[in-house]
Amino acid sequence: MIFELDRSKEILERTPNVLDTLLTGLSKEWTENNEGKNTWSPYDIVGHLIFGEKTDWIVRIKTILKNSENKLFEPFDRFAQRNEDQNRPISDLINEFKLLREKNLNELESLNISQKDYERIGIHPEFGNVTLKQLISTWAVHDLGHIAQITRVMAKQYTKEVGPWINYLGILKK
Repeated sequence: MIFELDRSKEILERTPNVLDTLLTGLSKEWTENNEGKNTWSPYDIVGHLIFGEKTDWIVRIKTILKNSENKLFEPFDRFAQRNEDQNRPISDLINEFKLLREKNLNELESLNISQKDYERIGIHPEFGNVTLKQLISTWAVHDLGHIAQITRVMAKQYTKEVGPWINYLGILKK
């Protein structure tokens, strides 16, 4: 598939509702358990997505598009959600994520990005030069990756309980 902004937006627009449908109303056993030491729970993942909405995607898009010599991105703290209030209900986190994502998608629309803008460059602190097209594509794939991660983490809560069917449940073998 060739990159198109509208295709990426199809995913970005749906992610908050996917998370709401999947996680709101579930017990903490589903939303706060993880896969073991140094892994994330669905709760952690939603917190991570919120932090990205606040400090990553739109900030970096604007850095690429601005008429300035400085195109260097600020480093992103992938674990910043751990510094936030860990007692908020997951439904509150999802609602915050929904609002932030809506705001960011509206801002993305207001930037009136042109076809030639997709090849404009920003400087990632680890990867070096990256294009706007790569950044926006990554934003959509990042969402999909975390949705997959959430479902994997949840499925693994029943690894032992599925008995011999584990042989047919690839999600439990990874």
